Amino acid sequence: MTPREMEMVEVFTSEGKGRGLKAAKEFWAGDVIFAEPAYAAVVFDSLTHLVCHTCFKRQEKLHRCGQCKFAHYCDRTCQKDAWLNHKHECSAIKAHGKAPNENIRLAARIMWRIEREGGGLTEGCLVSIDDLQNHVENFGEEEKKELRADVESFLNFWPPQSQQFGMQYISHIFGVINCNGFTLSDQRGLQAVGVGVFPNLCLVNHDCWPNCTVIFNNGNHEAVRSMFHTQMRIELRALGKISPGEELTVSYVDFLNVSEERRQQLQKQYYFRCTCEHCQKGIKDDLMLAVKEGENKPSQDVVKEVLQFSKDTLEKISKARSEGVYHEVVKLCRECLKKQEPVLGDTNIYLLRILSIASEVLSYLQMFEEAAGYAKRMVDGYMKIYHPNNAQLGMAVMRAGVTHWHASLIEAGHGMICKAYAILLVTHGPTHPITKDLEVMRVQSEMELRMFQQNEFMYYKMREAALKNQKIQVMPEPTNEASSGLFHTKQ
Repeated sequence: MTPREMEMVEVFTSEGKGRGLKAAKEFWAGDVIFAEPAYAAVVFDSLTHLVCHTCFKRQEKLHRCGQCKFAHYCDRTCQKDAWLNHKHECSAIKAHGKAPNENIRLAARIMWRIEREGGGLTEGCLVSIDDLQNHVENFGEEEKKELRADVESFLNFWPPQSQQFGMQYISHIFGVINCNGFTLSDQRGLQAVGVGVFPNLCLVNHDCWPNCTVIFNNGNHEAVRSMFHTQMRIELRALGKISPGEELTVSYVDFLNVSEERRQQLQKQYYFRCTCEHCQKGIKDDLMLAVKEGENKPSQDVVKEVLQFSKDTLEKISKARSEGVYHEVVKLCRECLKKQEPVLGDTNIYLLRILSIASEVLSYLQMFEEAAGYAKRMVDGYMKIYHPNNAQLGMAVMRAGVTHWHASLIEAGHGMICKAYAILLVTHGPTHPITKDLEVMRVQSEMELRMFQQNEFMYYKMREAALKNQKIQVMPEPTNEASSGLFHTKQ
């Protein structure tokens, strides 16, 4: 955080929540309130050879560290930038014989930085690592067992020549990682690739209907002159007008859950019971549990039966997706929708979950027309539930727009791509790779729409010829990851 950014926010004690951050000046939608480089960050174990260990971009060919053979980098720039943080790790991996898991690696990187700079307040930080919440006293038996195993693995990895820390302090660091580790994504923002600790972000309290969002920016190392290189960082961005003195909040969990379920998730993962207005008043719960109205209104027993069927189906779908049996997923979705449609309302979250999976998997299988129908209904439901500038809403509308474009439904597709672009300009900013991709799509779909409006027959002929000559852009393979919270939790 720059000195100027530090003047824009103020640390204060928030009633019932402990410390928080409030605005010291007025902000508007899309403003970056502050940017913060990671105090320490690591790539997930499963992706260490596919993702750059400095900027967390996915790359085709990465350069491997010649010493430890473990760390991978885009190029010399990223490798040079990494050396301060990788130096001790490099020799420790060589001495240990192999790299430990991501949790141990992150704790070690934090400790080496503390060895270098001390555990107190460092430049650009509003709070020290020593003062962050660890919630170790709230751990259940299972979590305590995992913590003991982590501490033991850490001590086996930690070099004897490095500064030695007490068990309590090591436990504090693991506690901080457990409840404050932030998920880092690749440059497209579509896949979680690592975890990092950002002390200033840890001060921003939760609200289910927040006034800010957090986005991960991989930075830019491609500029010819290194003075224009930018570090990877998180950005706290305003979702609307924020007045001076107003508390800055982000949502730690996805809003697409009834308030009691969100509260349970927050209690389990972050050890507090949410008291935000949306939870206290159950705002939008009625929409998320909506059932069909009118003369054919279903009985409570029928509703209960359909909800149970939906939950069972989602479990079966999860298994089929993890095995990559996508035709089975489609079959399960169709069966479930048949049962849901006469009973559940258009904004019911169980209906929306099935529509989301169906549209994503059908797009991947290139069955675009059917996918577009489901995507349209999903987006219509999401629009009534989500905050208008929600990043997940923006991404969902973007996917739906691309699906419509693939299905030759150019008018609806262009409309959705424009809508998604407007949301992502606020949540991601104009320079983020995903916003830039969307801008290209917006220009292309606008051009096609004009052609379509002038001569429909010619449009289809030209499109057919173009698709024959170019490889059709296949949608990314569906992931089986449920929408996770803002912070990374140990799997």
